[in-house]
Amino acid sequence: MISDPGVPMDPLSLPRSEFAFPGPLRDRLVAAILDGSKTATTSLLIEYEREREPLPEAGDRSVVIDSEDCPVAVIEVTAVRVVPLGEVGLDHAVAEGEGFATVAGWRTAHETFWHGEGIREALGDPGFTVDDTTAVVLEHFQVVGDLRPGR
Repeated sequence: MISDPGVPMDPLSLPRSEFAFPGPLRDRLVAAILDGSKTATTSLLIEYEREREPLPEAGDRSVVIDSEDCPVAVIEVTAVRVVPLGEVGLDHAVAEGEGFATVAGWRTAHETFWHGEGIREALGDPGFTVDDTTAVVLEHFQVVGDLRPGR
């Protein structure tokens, strides 16, 4: 059910938001979005540059896709900042809804993901690494529509 009348009648016409790669991590992230504990995400600026995609802006809406390629929610961006990785603070780490109590824990989890085969393959760089100066996109959002059947 769409909870916000500003959501288009056909939310499937919106851009797709895919968190991580299909599988257990995406499942956990989507569950956290749906239960309201995840209201932020972090991406590498280089991903946008490589795909020649514009950065998200406040007010942008997209449809969250689960691991089964099903639309489950519509989210709206509330804020976006680009900062060096070394400047990500605890408030953002906590808003990611993955239970991080420290920036160090958040960073370790993100570095593991960003240094994984999937990202390196997507970037076409088998030796890709991040450091304190790597530009990251900090995005905050809210769920404005639940697309699950019976909701």
